[in-house]
Amino acid sequence: MTTSIQAPNHKITVYVVSCWIFAAFGGLMFGYDIGISGGVSGMDDFLIKFFPNVYKRKLIAKENNYCKYDDQLLQLFTSSLYLSALVASFFASKACSALGRRPTIFMASIFFIAGAILSAASEYRWMLILGRILFGVGVGFGNETVPLFLTEVAPIQLRGAVNIMFQLFVTIGIFIANLVNYGTSTMHPHGWRVSLGLAAVPAVLLLIGCFVITDTPASLIERGKDEQGKAALKKVRGVDDVEAEYKELVAACEQAKEIKHSFRNLMKGASIPPLVIAVLIQIFQQFTGINAIMFYAPVLFQTMGFKSDGALLSSVITGLVNVGSTFVSIFAVDKVGRKKLLLQACCQMLISHLAIGIILTTSLRETGSLNKTLATVVVVFVCTFVMAFAWSWGPLGWLIPSETFPMETRTSGFAFAVSTNMLFTSVIAQAFLTMLCHMQAYIFFFFSGWIVLMGVFVVVLLPETKGVPIESMVDTVWKKHPVWKKCFKNE
Repeated sequence: MTTSIQAPNHKITVYVVSCWIFAAFGGLMFGYDIGISGGVSGMDDFLIKFFPNVYKRKLIAKENNYCKYDDQLLQLFTSSLYLSALVASFFASKACSALGRRPTIFMASIFFIAGAILSAASEYRWMLILGRILFGVGVGFGNETVPLFLTEVAPIQLRGAVNIMFQLFVTIGIFIANLVNYGTSTMHPHGWRVSLGLAAVPAVLLLIGCFVITDTPASLIERGKDEQGKAALKKVRGVDDVEAEYKELVAACEQAKEIKHSFRNLMKGASIPPLVIAVLIQIFQQFTGINAIMFYAPVLFQTMGFKSDGALLSSVITGLVNVGSTFVSIFAVDKVGRKKLLLQACCQMLISHLAIGIILTTSLRETGSLNKTLATVVVVFVCTFVMAFAWSWGPLGWLIPSETFPMETRTSGFAFAVSTNMLFTSVIAQAFLTMLCHMQAYIFFFFSGWIVLMGVFVVVLLPETKGVPIESMVDTVWKKHPVWKKCFKNE
């Protein structure tokens, strides 16, 4: 068994914190886009210009509450980003390995800025979709690289909290987007252009950050730049005494260099357990129903009878809950552990979904709306759902895959995690409004079934990784797990 460094020396300096914050702006980009899409999709000026049929259907008296936004092209506006991010994540994996983490983050910001400019300037539907695709490439590169960067620069004792800064900034991005949508909804006729164009702001901040942060020590050493890697390790640890951790990184990188085809090696031995976990946790993250709620929160609240401004205001409230609850995860993840947070959240999300489903099934007809009291209760349960997700499946869906792969397959394995997330995000984005139309309130029972399955997954298959050095994960975690140790019986 390899010697592991349980508590490497570290000191939190201004530069160290700056690296964490600037890199986490990649999450701000992603979150802003998640939040902006649903708000823009509900703006009348936007619908009139690009989706007039949806606008006409929205105006028809006594239109079916659950179906008035069911339009495949409107859903393609949202889902096209995630399909392009899916493809881009594999190119980002190669860029991560060949060029390093920092240049890949730089490319993410450039693509996202280009997407913002084209989207804000769109006159035709094809320009709008192309802008979304550029957004998607930026998201694919950013989501592939930023969680890895944060995991690799964080000290063991703070790895969970530092990585969750990515998800924290995602939630802040969603909240800011909701505020922006609330403000631009009255800026006729170009409010939607302002909303989409402001997506460039977090990307510019990330671009500036690229000139401040260092590449990760693991990435530099992996590419044969040992002395630069050692210097970078001293900078991100804030101390000069890094010899023990440096030697462990060099040993891990030497072992990784023996692997010529990292994607092919994912199907072998040590990489199988984290690959299965990474893929499943991303699938489950989407089938909690979170993005269905976050993408379309304004639309969802309009379905319940809130007026357009009231719907956006309700989304602002849920966004604020999302941000605040993510701080719970930052403080708890390295103390309580990953599994307990996930299981507690499964219980809370299940209760929330069942309550919303029961209220809507019994009280919201195809026409009309909920009374004010019941609508407020639904918003409360939406908030308790968002709260649970924000301290569990949201941040840990990115943390766990980024910390469990061995060095030789880390970027390629995490690419599978990102692409799986993007695939199922696009499936939900493309299908949710149609599912809402056909399943109506029963869609919340659909997501409830998935949450039960997620709880079983956590109990049976997911190991606890709190406090385990990432270079020692195979020996310390996978080889000792009652299910996954079978993958190593021939070693």
